[in-house]
Amino acid sequence: MDPASQDINLNSPNKGLLSDSMTDVPVDTGSARTTIPEGLTEAEEEELRSELTKVEEEIVTLRQVLAAKERHCGELKRKLGLTPLDGLKQNLTKSWHDVQVSNAYLSASSTLEDWNEKLTNSEAYKKTQETLSQAGQKTSAALSNVGSAISRKFGDMRNSATFKSFEDRVGTIKSKVVGGRENDSDNLPSPTGSSDKPLQDHAPF
Repeated sequence: MDPASQDINLNSPNKGLLSDSMTDVPVDTGSARTTIPEGLTEAEEEELRSELTKVEEEIVTLRQVLAAKERHCGELKRKLGLTPLDGLKQNLTKSWHDVQVSNAYLSASSTLEDWNEKLTNSEAYKKTQETLSQAGQKTSAALSNVGSAISRKFGDMRNSATFKSFEDRVGTIKSKVVGGRENDSDNLPSPTGSSDKPLQDHAPF
């Protein structure tokens, strides 16, 4: 029977012994060194590994220092009465300032100014402005002409024979109405009751 296919019996007196087929298998003890990268000597590799370890330790130290500084900063803000909202406003203000002084923002602003200058100096823009100006002037002149025409037409109508005849008729009707009222007031009886004929005394019984 193949030894590799045999069941392992924990109660066997040979449980601590390896079979002959397994004695040549290498055992990784964890202490085996990795292969040296091509182009590096063993001394250079050791130096790089030492520097890497040192940098990693510095990173850990800096993280600890940063955490301590952040805690101290939070305590100072709390004592000053600064809220997280104030910090957010300050961060936004600083971010916007950083954007304004950034090369991308300055380049975009310069590009927009160039476009605006080119647009205002272009022939199409000048023609559009000239057309709008002429249209406004024509509109003002047309409205002025309409007003003058209405005033002139109203003056001509007042000077026409028909309008004068209408005014005469209105004046005649008005004079008749006023004159009739005056005549009616003359015919009213006197408040004292006097008339041309004296009042007759009542005959005695």
